[in-house]
Amino acid sequence: MALSSHDGRVAPAPPVASDPSIGDLIGEISQDLSQLVRDEIELAKAEIKQESAKAGKAVGMLGGAGYAGHVALLFGSLTVVFALANVMNLAWAALIVTALWAVVGAVLYVTGRKRLRTVNLKPEQTVETLKEDARWARHLRS
Repeated sequence: MALSSHDGRVAPAPPVASDPSIGDLIGEISQDLSQLVRDEIELAKAEIKQESAKAGKAVGMLGGAGYAGHVALLFGSLTVVFALANVMNLAWAALIVTALWAVVGAVLYVTGRKRLRTVNLKPEQTVETLKEDARWARHLRS
């Protein structure tokens, strides 16, 4: 419908927006979904980067703590050597402390090796889930 202006002329009607087609709607949804996925990936990257930095600092602190513990253990062992040297020859005291640490190391090695043999790096649940997905997909085709 045309509208008249103040001077009596008839102005053309504004163009009527046609309804978007289903193809246009699907295209817009696809673009929106793609953008949403890209945004989620960027958010995940930012979160992982932030958490990785925190983890890196924590690992550095743990490494420092391990080194400090090693130094404390070394000086503690020297203290035991010198304490034993008050009742026996210094060489025998050092040999006894060394033997004690050799036993501790051997026990830790054997225990660690036993535990390592029980580790299964194959992701059993994931493999089973993938097999189920494959069976489901084959069922759909038949």
